[in-house]
Amino acid sequence: MGPTGSEARPPPDGMAARPPGGDRLEGPTTSRLTTHWPGRTMLRSARAFTRVELFDRSMTVAAQLFTSIFPILILLATWATRRDADRIADAVNMPEQSRSTLEDAVTAAGDSAFGIVGLVVVLVSATGVSRAMTRAFATIWELPRPKSNLRSVWRWVAAVLGLVASLLAVRGLSRLVDGVPPAGVWPAAVAFVCDALIALFVPWVLLSGRVHVRLLLPGALIAAVVNIAVRPATVAWLPNALEESADRYGSIGVAFTYLAVLYSVALGFLATAIVGKVIATDPGKLGQWIRGTASAKPSREDRVVTDTTRP
Repeated sequence: MGPTGSEARPPPDGMAARPPGGDRLEGPTTSRLTTHWPGRTMLRSARAFTRVELFDRSMTVAAQLFTSIFPILILLATWATRRDADRIADAVNMPEQSRSTLEDAVTAAGDSAFGIVGLVVVLVSATGVSRAMTRAFATIWELPRPKSNLRSVWRWVAAVLGLVASLLAVRGLSRLVDGVPPAGVWPAAVAFVCDALIALFVPWVLLSGRVHVRLLLPGALIAAVVNIAVRPATVAWLPNALEESADRYGSIGVAFTYLAVLYSVALGFLATAIVGKVIATDPGKLGQWIRGTASAKPSREDRVVTDTTRP
Protein backbone atom coordinates (compact mmCIF):
# COMPACT_ATOMS: atom_id res chain seq x y z
CA MET A 1 0.00 0.00 0.00
CA GLY A 2 1.15 3.57 -0.62
CA PRO A 3 1.91 5.85 2.29
CA THR A 4 -1.27 7.26 3.79
CA GLY A 5 -2.34 9.08 6.92
CA SER A 6 0.18 9.53 9.68
CA GLU A 7 2.33 6.79 8.16
CA ALA A 8 3.29 8.92 5.16
CA ARG A 9 7.05 9.19 4.93
CA PRO A 10 8.78 12.54 4.42
CA PRO A 11 9.84 13.16 0.82
CA PRO A 12 13.46 12.24 0.08
CA ASP A 13 16.19 14.05 -1.80
CA GLY A 14 15.80 17.24 0.19
CA MET A 15 12.33 17.92 -1.15
CA ALA A 16 10.74 20.81 0.68
CA ALA A 17 7.85 19.90 2.96
CA ARG A 18 4.43 20.95 1.78
CA PRO A 19 3.32 24.33 3.10
CA PRO A 20 0.94 24.39 6.07
CA GLY A 21 -2.62 23.88 4.93
CA GLY A 22 -1.99 22.84 1.34
CA ASP A 23 -5.16 21.03 0.25
CA ARG A 24 -5.98 20.35 3.91
CA LEU A 25 -9.55 21.08 4.94
CA GLU A 26 -10.16 22.59 8.35
CA GLY A 27 -12.92 24.28 10.29
CA PRO A 28 -16.28 23.13 11.64
CA THR A 29 -18.20 24.30 8.57
CA THR A 30 -16.49 21.71 6.37
CA SER A 31 -16.18 18.84 8.84
CA ARG A 32 -19.46 17.25 7.80
CA LEU A 33 -18.67 17.38 4.09
CA THR A 34 -15.19 15.97 4.56
CA THR A 35 -16.52 12.83 6.21
CA HIS A 36 -17.82 11.71 2.80
CA TRP A 37 -15.78 11.15 -0.34
CA PRO A 38 -17.78 13.38 -2.74
CA GLY A 39 -17.72 16.38 -0.42
CA ARG A 40 -14.09 15.84 0.48
CA THR A 41 -13.11 15.60 -3.17
CA MET A 42 -15.07 18.72 -4.10
CA LEU A 43 -13.62 20.84 -1.31
CA ARG A 44 -10.06 19.62 -1.75
CA SER A 45 -10.31 20.25 -5.50
CA ALA A 46 -11.56 23.79 -4.90
CA ARG A 47 -8.68 24.44 -2.52
CA ALA A 48 -6.21 23.01 -5.04
CA PHE A 49 -7.63 25.19 -7.85
CA THR A 50 -6.81 28.24 -5.75
CA ARG A 51 -3.37 27.01 -4.75
CA VAL A 52 -2.40 26.21 -8.34
CA GLU A 53 -3.86 29.49 -9.69
CA LEU A 54 -5.75 27.49 -12.28
CA PHE A 55 -7.09 30.32 -14.43
CA ASP A 56 -3.79 32.18 -14.72
CA ARG A 57 -1.84 29.03 -15.55
CA SER A 58 -4.46 27.98 -18.10
CA MET A 59 -4.08 31.28 -19.94
CA THR A 60 -0.30 30.88 -19.99
CA VAL A 61 -0.56 27.35 -21.37
CA ALA A 62 -3.16 28.42 -23.94
CA ALA A 63 -0.95 31.19 -25.28
CA GLN A 64 1.98 28.79 -25.52
CA LEU A 65 -0.18 26.21 -27.28
CA PHE A 66 -1.15 28.80 -29.88
CA THR A 67 2.46 29.71 -30.64
CA SER A 68 3.71 26.10 -30.46
CA ILE A 69 1.18 23.83 -32.13
CA PHE A 70 0.37 25.85 -35.25
CA PRO A 71 4.00 26.22 -36.45
CA ILE A 72 4.47 22.47 -36.13
CA LEU A 73 1.26 21.78 -38.04
CA ILE A 74 2.42 24.11 -40.82
CA LEU A 75 5.80 22.36 -40.83
CA LEU A 76 4.16 18.94 -41.12
CA ALA A 77 1.82 20.18 -43.86
CA THR A 78 4.78 21.53 -45.81
CA TRP A 79 6.67 18.25 -45.61
CA ALA A 80 3.75 15.86 -46.00
CA THR A 81 1.57 17.60 -48.59
CA ARG A 82 3.97 20.11 -50.08
CA ARG A 83 1.70 22.79 -51.58
CA ASP A 84 -1.59 21.38 -50.38
CA ALA A 85 -2.71 22.83 -47.02
CA ASP A 86 -6.17 21.25 -46.95
CA ARG A 87 -5.24 18.65 -44.37
CA ILE A 88 -4.02 21.09 -41.77
CA ALA A 89 -6.94 23.45 -42.46
CA ASP A 90 -9.41 20.62 -41.89
CA ALA A 91 -7.62 19.54 -38.71
CA VAL A 92 -8.16 22.92 -37.06
CA ASN A 93 -11.52 23.75 -38.71
CA MET A 94 -10.03 26.76 -40.44
CA PRO A 95 -12.56 29.06 -42.17
CA GLU A 96 -12.42 29.60 -45.92
CA GLN A 97 -11.33 33.22 -45.51
CA SER A 98 -8.16 32.11 -43.73
CA ARG A 99 -7.30 29.11 -45.89
CA SER A 100 -5.81 31.21 -48.65
CA THR A 101 -3.42 32.81 -46.18
CA LEU A 102 -2.33 29.41 -44.91
CA GLU A 103 -1.94 28.07 -48.45
CA ASP A 104 0.25 31.02 -49.36
CA ALA A 105 2.41 30.44 -46.27
CA VAL A 106 2.79 26.74 -46.98
CA THR A 107 3.45 27.36 -50.68
CA ALA A 108 6.15 29.90 -49.88
CA ALA A 109 7.72 27.57 -47.32
CA GLY A 110 9.57 25.00 -49.33
CA ASP A 111 12.19 22.53 -48.18
CA SER A 112 14.79 25.28 -48.11
CA ALA A 113 12.74 27.23 -45.56
CA PHE A 114 11.99 24.19 -43.40
CA GLY A 115 15.33 22.44 -43.53
CA ILE A 116 17.31 21.26 -40.55
CA VAL A 117 17.77 24.76 -39.19
CA GLY A 118 14.09 25.57 -39.64
CA LEU A 119 13.10 22.33 -37.93
CA VAL A 120 15.33 23.08 -34.94
CA VAL A 121 14.00 26.63 -34.63
CA VAL A 122 10.37 25.48 -34.77
CA LEU A 123 10.88 22.71 -32.21
CA VAL A 124 12.87 24.89 -29.81
CA SER A 125 10.22 27.59 -30.00
CA ALA A 126 7.48 25.02 -29.49
CA THR A 127 8.99 23.76 -26.24
CA GLY A 128 7.65 26.87 -24.50
CA VAL A 129 4.35 25.09 -23.93
CA SER A 130 6.20 22.10 -22.47
CA ARG A 131 8.01 24.28 -19.96
CA ALA A 132 4.78 26.01 -18.99
CA MET A 133 3.03 22.67 -18.46
CA THR A 134 6.00 21.30 -16.53
CA ARG A 135 5.72 24.17 -14.05
CA ALA A 136 1.97 23.66 -13.83
CA PHE A 137 2.17 19.91 -13.19
CA ALA A 138 4.99 20.36 -10.67
CA THR A 139 2.76 22.78 -8.77
CA ILE A 140 -0.21 20.43 -8.97
CA TRP A 141 1.81 17.54 -7.53
CA GLU A 142 3.72 19.78 -5.10
CA LEU A 143 7.10 18.84 -6.47
CA PRO A 144 10.18 21.09 -6.49
CA ARG A 145 10.25 23.55 -9.34
CA PRO A 146 11.91 21.71 -12.24
CA LYS A 147 15.26 22.90 -13.52
CA SER A 148 15.70 23.66 -17.19
CA ASN A 149 18.72 21.95 -18.71
CA LEU A 150 19.75 20.17 -21.88
CA ARG A 151 18.80 16.79 -20.45
CA SER A 152 15.16 17.93 -20.36
CA VAL A 153 14.98 19.02 -24.00
CA TRP A 154 13.94 15.62 -25.33
CA ARG A 155 11.08 15.53 -22.83
CA TRP A 156 9.85 18.94 -23.94
CA VAL A 157 9.99 17.94 -27.59
CA ALA A 158 8.30 14.60 -26.90
CA ALA A 159 5.42 16.33 -25.11
CA VAL A 160 4.86 18.82 -27.95
CA LEU A 161 5.02 16.16 -30.65
CA GLY A 162 2.70 13.99 -28.58
CA LEU A 163 0.11 16.78 -28.46
CA VAL A 164 0.32 17.31 -32.22
CA ALA A 165 0.15 13.56 -32.91
CA SER A 166 -2.88 13.24 -30.65
CA LEU A 167 -4.68 16.05 -32.48
CA LEU A 168 -4.06 14.46 -35.87
CA ALA A 169 -4.69 10.90 -34.66
CA VAL A 170 -8.08 11.66 -33.16
CA ARG A 171 -9.30 13.21 -36.40
CA GLY A 172 -7.70 10.70 -38.74
CA LEU A 173 -8.60 7.52 -36.85
CA SER A 174 -12.12 8.74 -36.13
CA ARG A 175 -12.71 9.19 -39.86
CA LEU A 176 -11.25 5.74 -40.50
CA VAL A 177 -13.70 3.95 -38.18
CA ASP A 178 -16.65 6.27 -38.73
CA GLY A 179 -18.52 3.79 -40.92
CA VAL A 180 -17.99 0.80 -38.65
CA PRO A 181 -21.17 -0.23 -36.81
CA PRO A 182 -22.50 0.57 -34.31
CA ALA A 183 -22.57 4.11 -35.64
CA GLY A 184 -20.74 6.70 -33.57
CA VAL A 185 -19.36 4.24 -31.03
CA TRP A 186 -15.94 3.58 -32.54
CA PRO A 187 -15.04 7.23 -33.23
CA ALA A 188 -15.90 8.02 -29.60
CA ALA A 189 -13.84 5.05 -28.42
CA VAL A 190 -10.85 6.11 -30.51
CA ALA A 191 -11.09 9.67 -29.22
CA PHE A 192 -11.36 8.43 -25.63
CA VAL A 193 -8.25 6.26 -25.92
CA CYS A 194 -6.20 9.00 -27.62
CA ASP A 195 -7.26 11.62 -25.09
CA ALA A 196 -6.52 9.35 -22.12
CA LEU A 197 -3.11 8.38 -23.48
CA ILE A 198 -1.99 11.96 -24.11
CA ALA A 199 -3.31 13.12 -20.72
CA LEU A 200 -1.30 10.31 -19.15
CA PHE A 201 1.84 10.72 -21.22
CA VAL A 202 2.33 14.50 -21.01
CA PRO A 203 2.60 14.88 -17.21
CA TRP A 204 4.55 11.63 -16.89
CA VAL A 205 7.22 12.63 -19.40
CA LEU A 206 7.44 16.26 -18.28
CA LEU A 207 7.83 15.29 -14.61
CA SER A 208 10.51 12.72 -15.50
CA GLY A 209 8.43 9.87 -14.12
CA ARG A 210 8.47 11.25 -10.58
CA VAL A 211 4.73 10.63 -10.33
CA HIS A 212 3.71 7.01 -10.83
CA VAL A 213 1.45 6.21 -13.77
CA ARG A 214 -1.19 4.79 -11.44
CA LEU A 215 -1.57 8.17 -9.76
CA LEU A 216 -1.84 9.95 -13.11
CA LEU A 217 -4.47 7.55 -14.43
CA PRO A 218 -7.54 9.04 -12.67
CA GLY A 219 -6.86 12.49 -14.10
CA ALA A 220 -6.25 11.03 -17.57
CA LEU A 221 -9.52 9.11 -17.54
CA ILE A 222 -11.45 12.13 -16.29
CA ALA A 223 -9.89 14.26 -19.04
CA ALA A 224 -10.93 11.71 -21.67
CA VAL A 225 -14.50 11.60 -20.36
CA VAL A 226 -14.74 15.41 -20.32
CA ASN A 227 -13.40 15.62 -23.88
CA ILE A 228 -15.92 13.03 -25.08
CA ALA A 229 -18.71 15.18 -23.63
CA VAL A 230 -17.37 18.53 -24.85
CA ARG A 231 -15.97 17.63 -28.29
CA PRO A 232 -19.34 17.37 -30.15
CA ALA A 233 -20.36 20.84 -28.96
CA THR A 234 -16.97 22.25 -29.93
CA VAL A 235 -17.09 20.65 -33.38
CA ALA A 236 -20.55 22.11 -33.95
CA TRP A 237 -19.73 25.58 -32.62
CA LEU A 238 -16.15 26.23 -33.77
CA PRO A 239 -16.56 26.38 -37.57
CA ASN A 240 -19.40 28.92 -37.34
CA ALA A 241 -17.52 30.95 -34.73
CA LEU A 242 -14.43 31.03 -36.92
CA GLU A 243 -16.43 32.07 -39.99
CA GLU A 244 -18.16 34.86 -38.09
CA SER A 245 -14.89 36.08 -36.56
CA ALA A 246 -13.22 36.06 -39.96
CA ASP A 247 -16.09 38.02 -41.52
CA ARG A 248 -16.12 40.66 -38.80
CA TYR A 249 -12.50 41.03 -37.75
CA GLY A 250 -10.40 39.16 -40.29
CA SER A 251 -7.37 37.12 -39.27
CA ILE A 252 -7.14 38.72 -35.83
CA GLY A 253 -10.66 37.54 -35.08
CA VAL A 254 -9.73 34.00 -36.08
CA ALA A 255 -6.67 34.15 -33.84
CA PHE A 256 -8.69 35.28 -30.82
CA THR A 257 -11.29 32.57 -31.43
CA TYR A 258 -8.58 29.93 -31.48
CA LEU A 259 -7.13 31.40 -28.29
CA ALA A 260 -10.51 31.16 -26.60
CA VAL A 261 -10.79 27.50 -27.59
CA LEU A 262 -7.24 26.75 -26.49
CA TYR A 263 -7.91 28.45 -23.15
CA SER A 264 -10.85 26.11 -22.62
CA VAL A 265 -8.66 23.15 -23.58
CA ALA A 266 -5.88 24.20 -21.21
CA LEU A 267 -8.35 24.88 -18.40
CA GLY A 268 -9.91 21.45 -18.78
CA PHE A 269 -6.52 19.75 -19.10
CA LEU A 270 -5.18 21.24 -15.87
CA ALA A 271 -8.46 21.05 -13.94
CA THR A 272 -8.87 17.34 -14.63
CA ALA A 273 -5.24 16.77 -13.63
CA ILE A 274 -5.93 18.51 -10.32
CA VAL A 275 -9.08 16.50 -9.65
CA GLY A 276 -7.22 13.32 -10.58
CA LYS A 277 -4.48 14.18 -8.09
CA VAL A 278 -7.06 14.83 -5.38
CA ILE A 279 -8.70 11.45 -6.03
CA ALA A 280 -5.41 9.55 -6.21
CA THR A 281 -4.08 11.02 -2.94
CA ASP A 282 -7.35 10.82 -1.02
CA PRO A 283 -6.93 9.09 2.36
CA GLY A 284 -10.06 7.02 1.79
CA LYS A 285 -10.36 3.52 0.40
CA LEU A 286 -10.50 4.59 -3.25
CA GLY A 287 -7.30 6.59 -2.94
CA GLN A 288 -5.58 3.71 -1.18
CA TRP A 289 -6.74 1.30 -3.90
CA ILE A 290 -5.49 3.61 -6.65
CA ARG A 291 -2.07 3.92 -5.01
CA GLY A 292 -2.02 0.17 -4.47
CA THR A 293 1.26 -1.43 -5.57
CA ALA A 294 2.65 1.91 -6.68
CA SER A 295 4.60 1.94 -3.41
CA ALA A 296 6.61 -0.99 -4.79
CA LYS A 297 8.63 1.66 -6.66
CA PRO A 298 9.66 4.01 -3.86
CA SER A 299 12.22 5.77 -6.02
CA ARG A 300 9.31 7.35 -7.88
CA GLU A 301 6.36 7.24 -5.56
CA ASP A 302 8.00 8.57 -2.42
CA ARG A 303 8.50 11.87 -4.23
CA VAL A 304 4.76 12.47 -4.40
CA VAL A 305 3.47 14.18 -1.30
CA THR A 306 0.14 12.60 -0.41
CA ASP A 307 -2.54 14.42 1.53
CA THR A 308 -2.42 13.40 5.18
CA THR A 309 -5.79 14.90 6.03
CA ARG A 310 -8.06 12.63 8.03
CA PRO A 311 -11.81 13.10 7.62
